[in-house]
Amino acid sequence: MNRYASVIAIESPSKVDDEQWLAYWIIYSFLTLMEMLLQPVLEWIPFWYDLKLVFVAWLVLPQFKGAAFLYHRFVRENIRKYGLVDGNWKSPSGKGKNKFVDFITNKKGEHEAS
Repeated sequence: MNRYASVIAIESPSKVDDEQWLAYWIIYSFLTLMEMLLQPVLEWIPFWYDLKLVFVAWLVLPQFKGAAFLYHRFVRENIRKYGLVDGNWKSPSGKGKNKFVDFITNKKGEHEAS
């Protein structure tokens, strides 16, 4: 259902629904990652899957627009803080790309010469 609705949103001329579905997939991916990392702890929470179902419904239902709300409230704030909006990643110190990103993006041999 979610994938079908995402395709319909992309194909529609309106960009409002695109934002909702992109925000949904960002939040849902983060939820899935956290769920994988915290699986041993979550097994002890008796109603975890019921809570997750309600949360995902809140994220996806157009009456609530939970995904867009969380994106604008939390995710967007951090993206702007680290300068990811314009495609130029900045470290919290403001010195441009950090050394790890520079190391990963350099071609083989370039980082050895410096």
